[in-house]
Amino acid sequence: MKMLIRPLEDNVILEFKIEKNTTDSGIIVNTQEKEKSSVGIVIAVGPKVSEIKKNDEVIYKNYSGNKIKIEEKEYLVISSKDILALL
Repeated sequence: MKMLIRPLEDNVILEFKIEKNTTDSGIIVNTQEKEKSSVGIVIAVGPKVSEIKKNDEVIYKNYSGNKIKIEEKEYLVISSKDILALL
């Protein structure tokens, strides 16, 4: 899917990384996301972002950024200053 939105300045768009609990046989036990894992995949970066690239996996500050919904999928728009580390 082509991203329909471009972040400005030092903003980054993240896709939430949701881990699901499954049994050894593959049955999903809990479909709810874990308590805000604070890990995301970079979908797009603004022009002032230099250290973070598309497809990087990052750890970000809890309760930062703004959730947006595009084509039934949720993303997080966050300042690069709120990204703590690359994985």
